[in-house]
Amino acid sequence: MFHFFAMLSRMKYIHRWGLMRNSRPENLCEHSYETAVLAHALCLLRNRRFGGHVNPERAAALALFHDCTEILTGDLPTPVKYGNQKIQSAYKEVEHDAAGRLLSLLPKELQGDYGTLFLQNAPGDEELRPLVKAADKLSALIKCTEETGTGSLEFSTAKETLLSSIHAMHLPEAEAFLEEFLPSYRLTLDELESPAEGKPQN
Repeated sequence: MFHFFAMLSRMKYIHRWGLMRNSRPENLCEHSYETAVLAHALCLLRNRRFGGHVNPERAAALALFHDCTEILTGDLPTPVKYGNQKIQSAYKEVEHDAAGRLLSLLPKELQGDYGTLFLQNAPGDEELRPLVKAADKLSALIKCTEETGTGSLEFSTAKETLLSSIHAMHLPEAEAFLEEFLPSYRLTLDELESPAEGKPQN
């Protein structure tokens, strides 16, 4: 009997933004799915618009597992996680240990496959890592956009910080997403159902 997938299913019990007053809680499972969708999209944008040759499916898989160690570690608030270099280094060790514990819940013949997803160290992953990181930040920015859209000021500073950090990555794919897709997250359902710009109308 192997417990890996049952353990992964507990991602839905890990809540993010623990120090923030949320109008709607967000769990780790939701965030991982959204990050995977966004990583896939960023790869497609790179390939179709910016001359790239990256693997969208691999990026989506990396994104699905990028935070799974938090099942064991919890979601450490950003101000704590990045408080100083000593804490960052210690947390990396904790994450590495948690990854090993999760992988040990798999049959031996699958541990290597999932290990490359956890470590993002397969050939080609070095080019995908920044895109997955950008997708991670975009997912957090979307959360902040939705929260501030309710009139809450709780996420205002986080929103500006995330926006600046995404710009600092200098990824044209991320910039395209910010310009073309992010504004839609501020719309109502009726507005979202209206024909998009450039979409043929019946």
